[in-house]
Amino acid sequence: MTPPLFHGEAATTVLLREGGAGLEVLLLERPRRGSFAGAWVFPGGHIEAEDFAGQDAARAGAILASPGSGPAADGVLLAAARTAGAREAWEETGIGLDPAALVPLSCWVPPAETPKRLRTWFFLARAPLREVRLNAREHVDHVWLPPAEALARHGAGSTVLMPPTWVTLHWLDRSAGVGEALSAARAAAPEIFRSRRHAGGDGREYVVWEGDAEYGGGARPEGPRHRLDVTSLPWTYQRTG
Repeated sequence: MTPPLFHGEAATTVLLREGGAGLEVLLLERPRRGSFAGAWVFPGGHIEAEDFAGQDAARAGAILASPGSGPAADGVLLAAARTAGAREAWEETGIGLDPAALVPLSCWVPPAETPKRLRTWFFLARAPLREVRLNAREHVDHVWLPPAEALARHGAGSTVLMPPTWVTLHWLDRSAGVGEALSAARAAAPEIFRSRRHAGGDGREYVVWEGDAEYGGGARPEGPRHRLDVTSLPWTYQRTG
């Protein structure tokens, strides 16, 4: 059986700052056209050939020729992802970052049926004190919010989020400040989220990940859970076992 195709590798930078009530995260609103139409997202985009500058040329060529086929934690890919994450943050927000300062948090593999399938690295970064300058072709608005507020807006139906954004905000909500979030990310190995859509035997719709008893399909009412219930708002994240 031919494995699902990937359309490229990508990088996303989750920009953090200290707000009046603690950690805040930058969200950008996509226009109501194109990919992720109307959603609030983190800065990010494709890893381009230029992002591999200075890396092993043969390995870089193999990654570009066959995206998604190698290990997510490949050193050449991870270095290029850092460079791409910093570049995309600059292009989309006007915020300059040192790629070496980006802290890997997670890597997201979309469900096999996703039309434009990009394996995407998520990085955390402390934002320097400067104004956000949006790229009007990419985004129409921006906001700094505590993670809990962003999740509450989504739960109320006033903000559109994608599952990787939602789960990242849920993870960030445990940290009181930027330093705590960065330290937590540095202390743990980046998690790989290989996503699958799943219609549960309970009639609900889920995104499930490895570790869930129903990750391989079928109905297993008993057993560990690692899933996001996306049936209706508010979404709920379950992780047990």
